[in-house]
Amino acid sequence: MTSTLPTSIPDSQLGLSHSEIQILRQHQPIALQNQGYAHSTASTRGRGHARTSASTSRAASAASSGNGRLVLDPSSLAVLGQHFERLMAAIQNRVEQLTAQTQISTINQSSRAGAAMAAADAEIARFHAILRQIDELETEFDKVRHIRDIVKGFRARVEGLERKMDSRGSRR
Repeated sequence: MTSTLPTSIPDSQLGLSHSEIQILRQHQPIALQNQGYAHSTASTRGRGHARTSASTSRAASAASSGNGRLVLDPSSLAVLGQHFERLMAAIQNRVEQLTAQTQISTINQSSRAGAAMAAADAEIARFHAILRQIDELETEFDKVRHIRDIVKGFRARVEGLERKMDSRGSRR
């Protein structure tokens, strides 16, 4: 009595989530079609790939029939594994590209923010300088007003003295 291994199992028995099953169902036919292409090009070069190519065609056909089964053929599993390795590498490459773009964007935004802060600091310093100048001018204004008031007082005295002298001089 010979025991034969099943050629496929239902993908629902693999312990995958629903979304993982969908990904497996989407990529299994793609991987097996790519395997069929690789074997068909290899068999055109010569020796003895007809058996592998035939089993590959059957596996690709079974996988693409949409019956929700994972093909257990060692060659198909190897191709599926390689396909997912390439897919993971492509995803990792894209993540690295997006990470690099994010870093560049962050650096640029940081530079713009730094420039904006520097410009704001410069404007604040200019504003403080203007306020300092206003304070100095107000102080000068107060000094000049005080001097003016003193001059007015002296002028009023002088005029008063002139009037007194004029009035004494006109009495003689």
